[in-house]
Amino acid sequence: MAGKLLPDELWNEIAPLFPEYVPSPEGGRHPKDNRVVLTAILFILKTGIAWEDLPQDAFGCSYKTCTRRLEEWTEQGLWPQIHRLFLGKLRGADQLDWSRVLIDCSRVKAPLGGQKRVPTPRTAAAVAVSIAS
Repeated sequence: MAGKLLPDELWNEIAPLFPEYVPSPEGGRHPKDNRVVLTAILFILKTGIAWEDLPQDAFGCSYKTCTRRLEEWTEQGLWPQIHRLFLGKLRGADQLDWSRVLIDCSRVKAPLGGQKRVPTPRTAAAVAVSIAS
């Protein structure tokens, strides 16, 4: 399964970016291989299953290991590094197609944010007329 989700060529490109886990001098379990954990994370993202439903016997690591590593890698800034690596490779190969770019955004009203509006003379007059009536 690792070959399908994370081909050797792709892994070889990103492997140097992953941190090396040094065994504790006090002993304990050896950490799971980064590629195994990343493959399990990719499986969860691709299938959309819940973390808890990860088939541990298929990947050799638990969902807890996956979530812990995902948090560690995020804190270490691994994802932007991978993104920059691949963008650089695409730019170098002149393979970026900006006509296929989509930027999505939304505007959300801040219910308690911002300054109060000052009434304009027209709205102030309308309020005064409605109060007088």
